Amino acid sequence: MTKIVEVAAAVMLRADSREFLLAQRPEGKVYAGYWEFPGGKVEPGETVRQALIRELQEELGITVTACSPWLTRQFTYPHATVRLNFWRVTAWDGEIGITAPLEHSAVEWQKTGAAASVAPILPANDPILKALSLPTTMAITMAENEGTERQLERLEEALNAGLRLIQIRDKTLPPAHRLWFAEAVRQLARSHGALLVINDDEQLARRIGADGLHLSAARLAACQQRPDFTWVGASCHSAAEISRAGELGLDYALLGPVLPTPTHPESSGLGWAEFESLLAGNTLPVFALGGMKTEMMAEAQAHGAHGLALMRGW
Repeated sequence: MTKIVEVAAAVMLRADSREFLLAQRPEGKVYAGYWEFPGGKVEPGETVRQALIRELQEELGITVTACSPWLTRQFTYPHATVRLNFWRVTAWDGEIGITAPLEHSAVEWQKTGAAASVAPILPANDPILKALSLPTTMAITMAENEGTERQLERLEEALNAGLRLIQIRDKTLPPAHRLWFAEAVRQLARSHGALLVINDDEQLARRIGADGLHLSAARLAACQQRPDFTWVGASCHSAAEISRAGELGLDYALLGPVLPTPTHPESSGLGWAEFESLLAGNTLPVFALGGMKTEMMAEAQAHGAHGLALMRGW
């Protein structure tokens, strides 16, 4: 059986999450000169969190004060098979390389969503760089209930306030009306540099030039290969469905309902503890869905969520 080396990897984010840190491996180490996320091997008896804090103290001379689990990727290099446990680090004490000497040849802050300005980067990190460019708030449209004109007004307000990811749902709208609405949303999204995905309708997504396709749980179960879009995600309700989304190479998943919702007040939802347990070992960013409000972002991320998917509160 192949031995798997557990590694804690730090995705260090500045306060606005618009920049993240990459570090260059020093001479004398495997893949010397390559760029990676700082971190290192989890020692016997350590948790991933403990290893992360220790490694960043040793490598960068900082003390982590806020971090949360994000996603996990397994990768086989010629010299070892590693399981990379990526955690987001959002606060720390100390200045990098000031209170202790750097163990890396260099460190560089990179802009989230832009092409990296350094090379080469360890190949295991390619999916992580894409995941970092995924906005943390998804707005899911409800034009069926609210009306298309009001939805467009609200979307424009939200886009002006910083929204950068929209999912068009509204499956019961007449096809011609849904097409008109989707084209209007696409125009709004494009003018604000936002991503747009269409729920389950591949033909509509291609017709309007959407950025991606969002699969329902039923469509995910029937899917044999990843649809050919830049962004593909899926609605999930179990660890098995999240795992299937990962196997297909999807870019994100929605998991819920986490809390009671107005449409299903009789359901208590998963709760945060169960939500976090279902994410164990997940390989892709997962949004918390169901009863979410924007002020829950920090709580959701503390339990391993990439961010929030909102049907009403955006």
